[in-house]
Amino acid sequence: MSSDHLSDLLNLVDVRATLSGMMTVDGRWTTRATTCDRLKLIGVVQGRVTLRTDDAVAVNLESGDVAVLYGRSWLELRGGGQTGLIREVAPPVGYAEDLTTDGAPAEVVIGGHVDLDETGQVVLAESLPPVMHLRGASSLAQRVQRSLRFLLEETTGGAAGSTFALRQYSQLLLLEALRSPAPTEDLPPGWLRVISDEQLRPAVAAIHSDPRSRWSLADLARAAHMSRTSFAERFRTAAGLPPRAYLTRWRMMLAQRSLRNLDVPVGVLADQLGYGSESAFSNAFKREVGVSPQNFRVRGRRPTLV
Repeated sequence: MSSDHLSDLLNLVDVRATLSGMMTVDGRWTTRATTCDRLKLIGVVQGRVTLRTDDAVAVNLESGDVAVLYGRSWLELRGGGQTGLIREVAPPVGYAEDLTTDGAPAEVVIGGHVDLDETGQVVLAESLPPVMHLRGASSLAQRVQRSLRFLLEETTGGAAGSTFALRQYSQLLLLEALRSPAPTEDLPPGWLRVISDEQLRPAVAAIHSDPRSRWSLADLARAAHMSRTSFAERFRTAAGLPPRAYLTRWRMMLAQRSLRNLDVPVGVLADQLGYGSESAFSNAFKREVGVSPQNFRVRGRRPTLV
């Protein structure tokens, strides 16, 4: 494994971010939609938009900003200032729509959704706050705005390969949101928080690079240059589970990837991940994942997300 822990995680999951639609609208307007997507992206290419969702505080999005929503049941967007009649518009689904009426300055908004496989739901979705706001005025603005412009061009241009390009640019947009320099303590306990903690980074690197080892609490605390008590407390706060449980979950993530993509025998996989026998590995896998390795392999060979 590399020292890039976020890439390590993303390489283990099947993630597909797809553009839901784009709209250009002027005047005073609002649009509201229910959302069953586990992860939702809203990007503002031009103008200013206010986002409301569930019980979250309203978020003011400006040109270049991106909002990533997790586990929300509905969202509402409003634009066009504070005066004049409010026009309700339907959100576009799978296409770009021009809803301008009089040539006035308009907002341009892009929406996307992120589909995750079962592994991805554990790795990413459980680690995200309900709303992440990536500001276009931050140091990431140039890259985010470039991705938004590419999305806009691919949506409206109709060039060959546009469907593939839209998927790739949307994934980059999600990656930028996950790179958002939010304080580590503002993230909920989970994968993203623990790999973002600089003090825990050496211990996480040890686990990721050598999952076969029987890492003890003392070993990992020593790698982080911390006392066992301080390390155990900090790790559990960041990851939401003790270090040994994290090691087990990491092993199971690797096992799921191998069972899904490779023909390695279960006994060999058990040895690679530090288990003394195939039965010990199978029991641990079933406790963590809910099915046996053999059943997971059969199920995991179904077509991946598109």
